[in-house]
Amino acid sequence: MPTSDVGGAFAPLALRDLLVELNDLKRVHSSGRLGSIAERLFFQGWSALTAGADAATVALDITAKALAAARLCDLDDAFLSSAGLSRGEVGDVLVAGLDAVAANVDSGLLEGLRLRLRRREAMRAGPIPGFVEALADQPRAGVTCPGKARILLEPPENHAEHCLVVAVYGVVLSPFYGADPTTVFLAGMSHHFHNAMMPDAGFTGEMLLGPHLATIMARTTELALKEIAAPLRAQIEAARTVLPDDSTPEGRAFHAADAIDRVLQIAQHLRAASLTMGTVLTEMELVHAGPVKDFHDRVLRDMRIP
Repeated sequence: MPTSDVGGAFAPLALRDLLVELNDLKRVHSSGRLGSIAERLFFQGWSALTAGADAATVALDITAKALAAARLCDLDDAFLSSAGLSRGEVGDVLVAGLDAVAANVDSGLLEGLRLRLRRREAMRAGPIPGFVEALADQPRAGVTCPGKARILLEPPENHAEHCLVVAVYGVVLSPFYGADPTTVFLAGMSHHFHNAMMPDAGFTGEMLLGPHLATIMARTTELALKEIAAPLRAQIEAARTVLPDDSTPEGRAFHAADAIDRVLQIAQHLRAASLTMGTVLTEMELVHAGPVKDFHDRVLRDMRIP
C-alpha cells in the first residue's frame, strides 16, 4: 500500500467515509448512560489499561467497539445481552455493525476486530485516573488563530472524546503507514495529558504563553503521568515519543489521525448547517417505507410540509 515514505498518497482516501462516520461517536448519547459513546470508550480503555490488560488487546477491543457503534450506536453487548439475545446472536449483530462500515479497513486488522467482537473476553476494570475525568470535563477550544477572535461552535467536544477518536483513527490508519497500532493507540489516548489541568485556549493562547508554554505543558503532563503506575507508565511514555514529529510510521499515523479529527469535528457543524429537506426526505427516507407510508405522505402534502 502506498505511503508518504515512497512518494505516494499521504493518506488512504478509501477510509474517508468511515472516519467521518466514526467522528459522530462524540455526539451519540443514550438514556441512562453518562457521556457520549466516545467519552465512555475513553473511560473503558483507561480502566482496562490501569487494570493491567495487554495494551494491544485494549487497542483492538476499543477500536472494534467504536467501529461497531458507528451504525449500532448503543445497541452494544450490554444492551443486546440484557434484551435476551444469546452470546452468539450478540456477536452476529456486533460483527454485522462492524462489517457495515469496515469494507475498506485493512483485511488483517479487520479479522482481528471481528474476532474481538465474537469472543468479547471480559477485561478487568481498574481505577480511573483523575486525568481521565478531568479531560472529559475539559472543553476543546474551538477554532483559534493568533491575532483573531476565536470561533466557538456549540456544543463543544471535550478532550476525552478527541483523544479517543484520534486513538481509534490511529489504529485504523496504522496499516497504511506500516505503524504499530498499539503505540499509535496509546499515543492518541495520552496526547492531551496537559489539558487535564491546563484550560484549552487553543493555538492563540499557546502562542501568547510564549516561552512559558513548554514549561507549563511539561509540568501539567508530568502530573498526569504520576497517576499511572509502572509498567504502564513506561509504555505510555514510550508511545508519547512519537508525538513531536512525523519521522516515524507511528508518528505519521498519529498526526494523520489528529489532523483528520480536528478538521472533521468542524466539518460536522458545517454539514449540519447545510442540510436540506431534500436530503432528509429523499436520500435518508425520514418518512420511510411501511404500512402507513402512503398516509404519512398524504398528511405532509395536505399540511404543505415542508
